[in-house]
Order: sequence, then C-alpha cells, then structure tokens
Amino acid sequence: MLFLQDSPHRRLNPLTGEWVLVSPHRTKRPWRGEMEKSANTISPSYDPNCYLCPGSARANGQINPLYDGVFAFDNDFPALRLDAARGEIDDGLLVARGEAGLCRVICFSPRHDLTLSRMAIPDIASVVGCWCDEYRTLGALGAVNYVQIFENRGAAMGASNPHPHCQIWASESLPNEAEKESRAQRDYMARRGSCLLCDYLAREETIGERIVCENVAFVALVPFWATWPFETMVLAKRHIGSLDDFRPGDNALLADLLSRLTLRYDNLFETPFPYTMGFHQSPTDGASDPHWHFHGHFYPPLLRSATVRKFMVGFEMLGSPQRDITPESAADRLRELPDVHYLAR
Repeated sequence: MLFLQDSPHRRLNPLTGEWVLVSPHRTKRPWRGEMEKSANTISPSYDPNCYLCPGSARANGQINPLYDGVFAFDNDFPALRLDAARGEIDDGLLVARGEAGLCRVICFSPRHDLTLSRMAIPDIASVVGCWCDEYRTLGALGAVNYVQIFENRGAAMGASNPHPHCQIWASESLPNEAEKESRAQRDYMARRGSCLLCDYLAREETIGERIVCENVAFVALVPFWATWPFETMVLAKRHIGSLDDFRPGDNALLADLLSRLTLRYDNLFETPFPYTMGFHQSPTDGASDPHWHFHGHFYPPLLRSATVRKFMVGFEMLGSPQRDITPESAADRLRELPDVHYLAR
C-alpha cells in the first residue's frame, strides 16, 4: 500500500502490543546532530592488556586459561547472584522482591579481533553449541526460570571490552520483554489455535520484501514493526521453543545465518557495526509453553552512516518509538549487500 511508503503511519508490534510511528518523508531532513567516531581501526589478534584474552588476568585477578576455542565463565561482576537475599515488600504501591540468578560470559574465540561477522562458520557453530549447553545447564538450576543470551557489540552499545563475547543472565523471573512476548504468543494461540510467529513468517515468505537472507532452517528479516533503522529478527522456520529443541545440523545452520547477517551489517557502512542482539525462547520453569517460538532480535543504532546513529529521545521516550527509514527499504539495502566481508575483498 502506497501510504506505507510515503506517509506517516503507525505499525503494531504483535509481540509486545506496542506501536511504532513510521515517518518516511523525514529521510530527506539534514543532519546536524552528534556524530559518532568511526570505529574502523583494526584490532590486534591478541591484546596483553585485554582481560578476556587467553592467559590474561581478569579484573578480579583470576588468570584465564590458554583457551583455544569458546571460553565460558561466571561473570566477575554479576548483576544476579544465586545467594541473593530473600525478601519482599508489597503495600499495594511500593513493591519489591529479591531476585536470584546467575550471570555468565562467553568469549567467542581466543582471537581478540574476530567478531561473528569474520569468524568461520564452524567456529560460530561452536558458539551456538555453547549457547545450547548453557541454556540446558542454567535452566536446570532450581532458582532459574529464564535464560537470556545477549551480545552488546561495540562501545556505542556499552560493551565494556572489545574482545568478542556475549553474556547470559539467568534469572528467577521472566524479564519484561520476555513476559510481554510470552503473553502475546499465548493469547494469539488461544484465539487462533496457531503460533503467532509461524503465521507471521508464512506471511513474510509470501511477500518476500522484508527478508534479508535465509537457509533451510532459519531466516533473517526486517520486521514489519521494526523500531531501529536496520533492526532484524532471526526466526526458526520450524516451530521450536528453544535451543533445547535444535536438531543435529541446526547449530551450523544458525551459524551460517548469523555469519551472513552480521557481515551484511559490517558491509552496510564498511565499519564494525554496533548492535545489541539476543535470543528469546521458552522459559525453563518446567511449564508447558507450546506458544513459544524461538527467535532472535538485532537492534543496531546506526542510521545514515558509520558516524550517524539513531537516538531514542523526546517523543520516543515520552510517547512511542519512531523511525524514518521504512522496514522495506532497510531490508532491501541489507539484502543487496555482498556475502563477502569488506575487509576480505
């Protein structure tokens, strides 16, 4: 429909029940705001001052092993602890509860300079295998009911160390975003008798214009309701609830998709592309959750170039999110990028 491409309109995110304002006519406005520093410097393969490199001392004084693959360990400064004090306040207005949990760090590689976008697919598959193991192990803990895997890539996204790594926060309660998505998927299945994201993916595959890349098991697309300029969603094509439902070969197929998507991000502005990404999957509380569909979100902030980013301020903080670039044009730009990393050309 033409109004979706050239006129202000709102789009509903069925996973959260929230709206995003799309203003495609604003793409022509000049930019005189803050400019980020370009991050095109090449990192060394080993940094003796990095506390995540093999053999280095971490901030707590512990020495990393001379690891040669994926390396996982308990976060030295965790946001959650299994021994959290038990307590509760609820007077009808002031409400607080103790929250137990565990935080882990996963280094993707001993190489200080290898991000997902430049790693070999078998090496990314090893990272996916670690995610699967951590999901099962942490989810089996009595105090853990949800396992959130996420990566903050780049200083622009608050990454405290440039060594490629991700985090896992395993919590007693469902975080806000997971709770909203669980409720939406459950309600949809109750009303329609089918999976929200299965139905959505079928619609996207028919239309085709928002799909970025895909293989036989996974697809990356720009959601119809995307908020960030080049936001994408990774969806399992088969209805599965979590990493625990992966079949043999799925690790490599997810690795293939992550490689193709992240190198497209880097190629877009020929820079190490910052983003926050993470996977949403069924809770580990032992309940039956047939409504959950395994998927991942990529939220990158860059807007116009390697130095101009999107800010969530003003109306977005006080009203609702807003975007200028349409999801369709963002998908088209990402889809047309080459499958070879710009540093390898």
